[in-house]
Amino acid sequence: MLKRSSVAYFRIVILGSGNVATQLGLALRQNGLHITQVYSRNRRHASALASLLKASPVTALGKIEKNADLYILAVKDDAIPVLAKKLKLKDRLLIHTSGSVGMEVLKPASTTTGVIYPLQTLSKDRKINWRKVPLCLESNTKSGKTLLEKIAGRVSEDIVWLNTEERRLVHLSAVFACNFTNHMYVIAENLLKKKKFPFRLLHPLVLETALKATEIGPLPAQTGPAARSDDKTMKKHLKMLTTDKNYRAIYSNLSKSIKRK
Repeated sequence: MLKRSSVAYFRIVILGSGNVATQLGLALRQNGLHITQVYSRNRRHASALASLLKASPVTALGKIEKNADLYILAVKDDAIPVLAKKLKLKDRLLIHTSGSVGMEVLKPASTTTGVIYPLQTLSKDRKINWRKVPLCLESNTKSGKTLLEKIAGRVSEDIVWLNTEERRLVHLSAVFACNFTNHMYVIAENLLKKKKFPFRLLHPLVLETALKATEIGPLPAQTGPAARSDDKTMKKHLKMLTTDKNYRAIYSNLSKSIKRK
């Protein structure tokens, strides 16, 4: 499978046109890698990303080239096994980018499979410093591992080899650290909006909280009424949330969790 001496000459096909496909595709291209095709069922989406990556858009699986060196399934988790069952790539390296999907779902498509899971929140219009993004890798063959290591090394300084179980645990921790945390920002913004206050009031607090967690560790950085067992203040907060049972339950459960720690 590995016939070319330099990754610059590898042919890469990306299946998907969303946030991960866009950001990873741009990172690969900016680091000298050649993307030949972008697949999406939506022609407009395929064409838009293909234009960015100087590739050819494809909207039919039957038109995907069969001799590329790497095929990247950067699609929603539920779509990964569906597409894998339709692709016939023999021994060509096929990978997905999910944090929670096992590598075994790719077996119907190829004998050489793997994973590149970028441990970062990605949006199409955000600039990312890919050199600092941990890339969690997995492969079922020596040749696949060699190729993934070469490609990932072009993009990031932080390469981590994880099996499926380990990757799922990392993904779970990322949901708590990123997705749930961001939802707390949404709640905070909604509370501020009741008095027409802008979310920017919390910007310095949000940034300092993140800095403290990364510099001294999350547990030592914990502050607030629950951390100091200030039951009087917590009762006042719960009273303020009487009209919103959902926010009240979240406040109560998180406070209990913090107190237990």
